Amino acid sequence: MHPSQLSISDYTYDLPASRIAGYPLPERDASRLLVWENGQLSETVYRSLPDYLDAGSLVVFNNSRVIEARLLFYKESGARIEIFCLEPHNQYPDLQVAMQQKGSVLWCCMVGGASKWKRGSILEKRLEVNGRVLILQALFSDRRSSDTVIELTWNDEEMSFAELLHHAGDMPLPPYIKRKAETLDQQRYQTIYADQSGSVAAPTAGLHFTDAVFEKLQERNISTAYLTLHVGAGTFKPVSSDQMSGHDMHSELIDVKRDTILQLIEHFPKGITAVGTTSLRTLESLYWFGLQVIAERIGDGLPVLDQWEPYEVDARTSATESLSALVKWMDENGKTSFVAKTRILVAPGYRLRVIRALVTNFHQPKSTLLLLIAAIMGDDWKRMYQYAMDNGFRFLVCAR
Repeated sequence: MHPSQLSISDYTYDLPASRIAGYPLPERDASRLLVWENGQLSETVYRSLPDYLDAGSLVVFNNSRVIEARLLFYKESGARIEIFCLEPHNQYPDLQVAMQQKGSVLWCCMVGGASKWKRGSILEKRLEVNGRVLILQALFSDRRSSDTVIELTWNDEEMSFAELLHHAGDMPLPPYIKRKAETLDQQRYQTIYADQSGSVAAPTAGLHFTDAVFEKLQERNISTAYLTLHVGAGTFKPVSSDQMSGHDMHSELIDVKRDTILQLIEHFPKGITAVGTTSLRTLESLYWFGLQVIAERIGDGLPVLDQWEPYEVDARTSATESLSALVKWMDENGKTSFVAKTRILVAPGYRLRVIRALVTNFHQPKSTLLLLIAAIMGDDWKRMYQYAMDNGFRFLVCAR
């Protein structure tokens, strides 16, 4: 069956609110870990994860950092307007350039309370930073079908937009965490290795890794590598149609260094473990981009992978051949990083091309991420999730 014919109602389970972990454990790597291997389930804790991985293999992490993307404004009437910064306007060549803008920036946003804010009117927020008053203004620029373009300006020409968000914004917790952001979240809702600012949601599987876990990986001769996929609000987009044919996957920007792709090729025989579904989707996308290169279908602009492409092209090429073709194309075009947009949908019917193992949290009912788990495990995902329910595991972002 083509994945477009799948019914999302077949991929659900009962998730009581009491089972959603709103706060992390004091020790990141003390979280419980449920291991599924060759159909067998076993329990351990995160700090023991390296014991389950093969020596000589490679573990790949998403190093994206969550930005303080929620900006709260209050009108003179007292009406609250929330601006959720999604992604930069397309006038900027990439996210990092947009994050370094000083004095003003155009950003595509979701606006809470938009009906109370008229086009052309200005919202203002004042706060004290390093002993001086910082004034942030928001101008309603343009409303589009899926977002609103906001012009943000501030009275410090030396302050970048990244710095501004740090001072004026709040951490964007997932919608299923029913509490306000707290100071603790600035640290605990980030992975310890995050260094590329741009996500509006954390790549949460990595939240459980500590320096001690990395040391144990090194002791077992397990290598590590990093890539970047900036997680957008689309990761929380519900599947609103019963059949997947009616669901449009959100697009996400990926950035993978040439040296990382060479590591993938080198370690492929020993196995590659993806930490998180964002890492998996990026790694699997690389395979299909390599096929685009081989078929001479990759253009001069930003490469794009459609959600159904993996199910509609001939894919007999090995992962190492595809990745090698991608590296060759990068060399021929003078690129040290492969930057592209992916809309890949990993669902039952998909065969993994690059990774051998996945580290992930439990996912929401009726979500594309649950489809991804079912693509790996088949119907056994139901048994694993039921085991987790019966044995006191907690679910979603801070799962343990």
